[in-house]
Amino acid sequence: MSSHPTRRTVSSPRRAWLRRAGTATAAAGAIAGLVVASPTATASPSAPAPTEARTVSQSTSSALAAPDISLTNVKGHLNQLQSIASRNGGNRAHGRPGYRASIDYIKAKLDAAGYTTSIQQFTASGATGYNLIADWPGGDPQNVVMAGAHLDSVSAGPGINDNGSGSAAILETALAVSREGLKPTQHLRFAWWGAEELGILGSRHYVNTLPSTERSKIDAYLNFDMVGSPNPGYFVYDDDRRLEAVFKDWFAAKGVSTEIETEGDGRSDHASFQRVGIPVGGLFTGAGRTKTAAQAQKWGGTAGQAFDRCYHRSCDTTANINDTALDRNSDAIAHAIWTLGAPS
Repeated sequence: MSSHPTRRTVSSPRRAWLRRAGTATAAAGAIAGLVVASPTATASPSAPAPTEARTVSQSTSSALAAPDISLTNVKGHLNQLQSIASRNGGNRAHGRPGYRASIDYIKAKLDAAGYTTSIQQFTASGATGYNLIADWPGGDPQNVVMAGAHLDSVSAGPGINDNGSGSAAILETALAVSREGLKPTQHLRFAWWGAEELGILGSRHYVNTLPSTERSKIDAYLNFDMVGSPNPGYFVYDDDRRLEAVFKDWFAAKGVSTEIETEGDGRSDHASFQRVGIPVGGLFTGAGRTKTAAQAQKWGGTAGQAFDRCYHRSCDTTANINDTALDRNSDAIAHAIWTLGAPS
């Protein structure tokens, strides 16, 4: 998560499914948007359908259940990111070889799984940055559900919780989509952002280079930045109440209490989407703030200690991960993708 705050804006509802009254279950199954080529792709984008003509997907109650996401597999990706950092000066920061090696690792996994991938280049602080965009074939060409995480670390360390955790969790979710042969009603897109630690620059570049007609086709952006903190909390973005409910209801069904996420407001990649009116949601397990006694009683862990004492430090290694938090959040991510993708 970036140390550079960005002014938080609250978008107004952009789709009928966001305006609908009713239960969270009904709301969770109604997303609209379109598959579009990434800014580096060569295909010509399709013209958007009129808003009133867009289809509304089925409710959660009839959607297929998401598979369990393997903690072993997610941690395997983290081990690879740690190895990449160790071979490249101890970090995976923007402009450093460890970052490009991280992009190449994830891209190879997605290419082998049948995704259409593209790398978008940009320049920041005198160095080339990279975003990786991966589209799962199929889905309504007028609807996009998007999940993203920043892949860069700070220069001080390997960035395994911040943000190898979110990057690995969405990677394994994307691979599960392929293994399951998911045929979603909505189009699914995953993204890994560069230069987030310099002020959410990669995601901002992506959004800024999308024509407004293309932005309008993204109906939900879900952000996952630090989802395995060693002294974890369970925080849910409250920027859009329908997306918030998808996660809150899932955790509630597991007997896990959640709180509204505030520490990361304006400091991670969702802000790039939110500022142009795209509904955003996401999960977070805490960074430098201190866990209270009430939170420790609710979630376990140590009161009076930061959620992540290694935040932006060299000790943010594979030893800096809480397996339970990483496992729960990975499964919650898959639930959101399966729910919002609304497979038929």
